[in-house]
Amino acid sequence: MAGKPILLGSTLPELEQVAAALAMPRYAARQIASWLYGQRVADFAAMSNLSAAHRAALAERYALGRYAPAAVQASRDGTTKLLFAPPDGQGAGVEAVLIPEEGRATLCVSSQAGCRMGCRFCMTARMGFGRHLAAGEMLNQLFSAAGSERLTNLVLMGMGEPLDNLEEVLRFLAVATAPWGMGWSPTRITLSTVGLLPALRRFLDESRCQLAISLHSPFADERQALMPAQRAHPIADVLSLLRRYRWEGQRRVSFEYIMLAGVNDSPRHAAALAAMLGGLSCRVNLLHFHQIPDSEFRSSPPSVIDGFRTMLAQRGLSTTVRTSRGEDIGAACGMLATQQGASLQT
Repeated sequence: MAGKPILLGSTLPELEQVAAALAMPRYAARQIASWLYGQRVADFAAMSNLSAAHRAALAERYALGRYAPAAVQASRDGTTKLLFAPPDGQGAGVEAVLIPEEGRATLCVSSQAGCRMGCRFCMTARMGFGRHLAAGEMLNQLFSAAGSERLTNLVLMGMGEPLDNLEEVLRFLAVATAPWGMGWSPTRITLSTVGLLPALRRFLDESRCQLAISLHSPFADERQALMPAQRAHPIADVLSLLRRYRWEGQRRVSFEYIMLAGVNDSPRHAAALAAMLGGLSCRVNLLHFHQIPDSEFRSSPPSVIDGFRTMLAQRGLSTTVRTSRGEDIGAACGMLATQQGASLQT
């Protein structure tokens, strides 16, 4: 792929430009898109409704952008973690997680190598920021997962802050939902964010996908201690923006809340959280904290988490406790982390 423009991640207008540059008919752009995103081919030679000359011209000028994971790990609960080396061999790799369940299968997609949000409970944050991923790299994560044709849901909850890589993430979502692309319903895709403004506004205006906000404390000072992004992007401002949109019908907003023992799991926190979200049609997802090396945090006990859920439900908040998956292979929420030297030995 080195040195050649990559087609995976291209929009239909961009593929029309490719076709024009190679003196191909305009309709060839839709044919190429169908092969890229519908048939998910890994070789130009497979594009059988294009002439041999056009396939050769495409192969000479462009790369598809498909590559296999460097390593795959399987959890005892059926979760699979895929490690992708950087295409150019430079910098950190990225990880994606496939979560099979009865009647559905979800892929957790990474949008960056590393992350610069600095959340103290997250292993990815310890990597620091490596680079943004191109839309084609995000799509490659999807297409490279075993049984990807059976996927029912996508969540941008892997490595990185999606709204910190806004343009490529919007491109990825456009390809995933466009009729000329994968044709997925936006209701099957969820983006998780700490709430970067004004990127969040653009996401809400330019996409119909679902939204999840990382919250983790209803108190601004405590949230800032856990999540430095609170300083520049206060949760009060995020909520003010969300209240301008309608969260009825098929589009939903949820709030992620990692339960940290003695930090954010008291009745005081439950009451403040319910007051903060009052009147907003939403769901709260309570998450176990997954232990990471040298962390001062511990997960709240199951009895405390259940009690917290009850307190929120009594105050009218729809609340669930998310089941942990893939913890034994470092694939659970907040555990994704890889460095170039060590990761390829996974």
